[in-house]
Amino acid sequence: MKPLSPARSALSLLAALALATSAQAAPKSVLVVTTTTGFRHSSIEVAERIIAQLGEKSGAFTVDYARVTPPNVPRKPNAPKATGDEKKDAAAKKRHDDELAKYQAEEPKINELNKKYSDDQKRVLAEKLSAGALKKYDAVIFANTTGDLPLPDKEAFIKWVESGKGFCAMHSGSDTFHGFRPYVEMLGGEFKTHGPQVSVTAINKDPKHPATKHLPAQWEIFDEIYEFKSHEQGNVRELLSMDKHPHNKAPGYNGMSWYRNVGNGRVFYTSLGHREDMWDPEWKDGGGNRKNPPAIALAYQQHILGGIKWALGLEK
Repeated sequence: MKPLSPARSALSLLAALALATSAQAAPKSVLVVTTTTGFRHSSIEVAERIIAQLGEKSGAFTVDYARVTPPNVPRKPNAPKATGDEKKDAAAKKRHDDELAKYQAEEPKINELNKKYSDDQKRVLAEKLSAGALKKYDAVIFANTTGDLPLPDKEAFIKWVESGKGFCAMHSGSDTFHGFRPYVEMLGGEFKTHGPQVSVTAINKDPKHPATKHLPAQWEIFDEIYEFKSHEQGNVRELLSMDKHPHNKAPGYNGMSWYRNVGNGRVFYTSLGHREDMWDPEWKDGGGNRKNPPAIALAYQQHILGGIKWALGLEK
């Protein structure tokens, strides 16, 4: 076999380098889960769109979804509370009785739609989050999930993260799997309660981390602020926190965002993201209800993008 000429050797080297560069530049694959079995945030559809845009604009990742749209069905009406005014109470009872009769007439159809919704959730999560299906993803994001999601194998999911994959959760991702301790321990905490939405000052505890390096030392935002349980400062690496909680007034550490390593995996969490105007700088509800200016939403986008990139191992 004749040795390659210098020119051909150079071309072969360039081709190899091009292939290597292409492989390195290939975007990561991310699964965004927005399935809910508890409270469903109105910001979910906005979150789905924004995360996909961040992946496309940055070139860092592509997005697949595990999502099921809930049926638009009425809730069973609650009985009115007595006011002590006989006339008002009688009128309220009549309205309730009329609404209840209407609901009961539709109840078989409502139950059928809810069963289909539950079955669809199981099917979609089995397709996307089985041990085999997870092999094609580099990270999973729980964007405002709630409740006990019907994953086909929860233990396998935790092991998948521990094997060296990424996991990110926004806001009510901590209001998920309360009864499954391995998930709570992996995340580093779980939702306990919240009060009214409020303006707070988030303290930037790690200005060098990709999720917070763009944020000021103190970041003023308006959102629903969580209190946590099963959460210890020493078990996480702080990104954002408060020195006093706005609702219980407890001084000292009050975590808002953090990251941690779990086995060989990387976990990023931010408690922010309840409101649409935290996600989208252009969002309008038609009623002038925007509390966060566009600059806050853009900063939040960089916050979660940095966290996702870190979880994917793209930034340190």
